[in-house]
Amino acid sequence: MTTTKARSYAAHNATAPLAPLTIDRREPTPTDVEIEILYCGVCHSDLHTARSEWPGTLYPCVPGHEIVGRVTRVGDGVKRFKSGDLVAVGCMVDSCRTCPSCQAGLEQYCHAFPTLTYNGPDKFLGGHTFGGYSTSIVVDEAFVLRVPAGLDLAATAPLLCAGITTYSPLRHWKVGPNMKVGIVGLGGLGHMAVKFARAFGAQVVLFTTSPGKVADGLRLGAHEVVISKEAGAMRKHLASFDFILDAVSAPHDINTYLSLLKLDGTLTLVGAPGEPLPVAAFNLLLPRRNFAGSAIGGIRETQEMLDFCAAHHITADIELIPIQHINEAWERLLKQDVKYRFVIDMASLKAG
Repeated sequence: MTTTKARSYAAHNATAPLAPLTIDRREPTPTDVEIEILYCGVCHSDLHTARSEWPGTLYPCVPGHEIVGRVTRVGDGVKRFKSGDLVAVGCMVDSCRTCPSCQAGLEQYCHAFPTLTYNGPDKFLGGHTFGGYSTSIVVDEAFVLRVPAGLDLAATAPLLCAGITTYSPLRHWKVGPNMKVGIVGLGGLGHMAVKFARAFGAQVVLFTTSPGKVADGLRLGAHEVVISKEAGAMRKHLASFDFILDAVSAPHDINTYLSLLKLDGTLTLVGAPGEPLPVAAFNLLLPRRNFAGSAIGGIRETQEMLDFCAAHHITADIELIPIQHINEAWERLLKQDVKYRFVIDMASLKAG
């Protein structure tokens, strides 16, 4: 298969800083869309993967799965896109497409596991896939999303992971008016969850350990912000929530939040702590409570989310950076020193 060259930033091992690397992209097949990448969000998953904090990292690793760009070429069989269209790519670039999950539009739960945008098997060129910290990408049209008019393109990029990761469980558990909803943690995921829950009409309570985030929580749409280290403030909410979305990836006491659920309430985990979270059985048994998890959404739901965001003027709060500052941004990300998502301006990579 013939290829073209693209510039990228890659990690060559678990301890090396990201550095420039020229990579191969395939020439578009009949169903492919070639995309000039304009912006790419910086997800904590990028750091976890590149530094081998999650198992199975393949090097060189080119991270990035929050991609917004412009179509430059399409294959002869492409029906939905043309050159010049503004498009997006999220965490997946393929799946088996035949299993019950894929047939139901839930490609993220593909029984054969979806092909990830980076660090997944590349069935065309061999080796593994390279992500959005690059000047271009080629993706089958079935996994390309249309960016609605009116959205700020840079601030749209994080919707492709942080956005859909929080939108999907809120939709699945039918969050809406007359529901009391808790959001745990105000970071890249949490700030999007607050915006969505408020837009869905729920009464939104944000839980944070940081008193300095109270004003931001209210600005983003929370009706109330509770400092979770204050026992008295937490007791006021015992057994009162219909739904809680936990977006914290660090170790924390999940039982504290389970105790806030009412009868048949659900706590859904979207953060990914590195260690198991002990659960006290009676926190689930009395009263009857549900403890669940959720990944990203499927392609159909991700498009629905983008359309919803355009209709309700929702995007991420971002800090735009040049690619040359990515290693510094990762160090700041570890310190939670960003409000609330870094986004790379890929013009900086094209310029050299």
